[in-house]
Amino acid sequence: MAENKSSENKSLSKKLFLSGDEAFAYGIRLAHPDVISAYPITPQTVVVEKLSDFVEDGSLKSDFIHVESEHSALSCAIGVSAAGSRAFTATSSQGLLYMAECLVYASGGRFPIVMMNANRSTALPWNIYGDQRDSLALLDSGWIQAYAKDAQESLDLALISYYVAEHKSVQTPFMVNLDGFVLTHTYELVEVPDEKSAEDFLPAFETDNRIDFNQPKNLAFSAGPDTNTFFKYKEHRAFSNVREAVREAEERFEKIFGRHYTGLVEKYKCDDADFVLVTLGSIAGLVEQIVDELREDGKKAGLLRLRYMRPFPDEEIVESLKNVKSAAVLEKDISFGAEGTVFTNVNSSLKKSGFDFPCVNYIGGLGGRDISADEIKKIFSDLEDLSKGRKKSAVHFFGIPEEAQNA
Repeated sequence: MAENKSSENKSLSKKLFLSGDEAFAYGIRLAHPDVISAYPITPQTVVVEKLSDFVEDGSLKSDFIHVESEHSALSCAIGVSAAGSRAFTATSSQGLLYMAECLVYASGGRFPIVMMNANRSTALPWNIYGDQRDSLALLDSGWIQAYAKDAQESLDLALISYYVAEHKSVQTPFMVNLDGFVLTHTYELVEVPDEKSAEDFLPAFETDNRIDFNQPKNLAFSAGPDTNTFFKYKEHRAFSNVREAVREAEERFEKIFGRHYTGLVEKYKCDDADFVLVTLGSIAGLVEQIVDELREDGKKAGLLRLRYMRPFPDEEIVESLKNVKSAAVLEKDISFGAEGTVFTNVNSSLKKSGFDFPCVNYIGGLGGRDISADEIKKIFSDLEDLSKGRKKSAVHFFGIPEEAQNA
């Protein structure tokens, strides 16, 4: 959870007992999108239901459009942004995959839409429980991707995402990911800022990338082989500005709201760690508890939480892991025929920097399967074995017997 610090505006906030979905909806209400395009899908439904309540009771002055599909939801948001207005939508799982065509239209058109995704397993077999295969399958779609740890961070990211996406040096759509059910449907006390503070934090939406009959311009055009690379390069270069925009947003956020965030990653007892587990999302809370227990036993364990997957935090990973003896990546995802997508990215960062310490991959939580405290402890035990030269398989699946994996 974000560290709370003193703030002159903090006393104006209020604490509510909210689920992650509800917390995010409160954050979006504070961001005042002009249009909400909604198509409910489990476990995202509560977000758009709550926003519809806010519109109905007058506490949110937005146009609420209940569209006929997830594809239409993002298509509508693109049109809203192209007209020069702030847009919001939300989805999950198969809905996100159905939006895939629109994702690249939004990013290629440089429309700074914010979308909440409730991470959920994808078919087949059908499953409504949470893993991260939906969003990680679309890392290459050109969207900024952040992963929340708890309900408070979910609310705060609703505001920060707009600040970053709409930053003049970025102008890129932003996907905020919340673990399905584990985060979206569990409740905790959340500090909800007041309207005035939110307005002080988030500037009104302004963009030159819009339809303007007084200054006509071409939007969503075709580009042939001679110029296509130029536009894709500009889209790629915008991500190099995200780190600075996040830093700027978080410094402004702390000054106004009193909560401190740590950029693209969050380190927990990494500075002197021999063994570090890298992960993302809500499972980090359990890992922190295990790290504390191991520290009490004299074992130098640490956690590196990836808060953002795009842009990928190469520099922060290298700096955080430069002195470890071994590391592991735990993720709720698998790229079939290869390894976990998060592991591929982390391993690439390490290899590019010349590190040769053992780094292994653990796949867990698929289809919402529980990741237990004992399994986390087993990872750290394996890392200790690896540091002593004992071989382990490069990719390990929780929930599958060892003999089956080694068959």
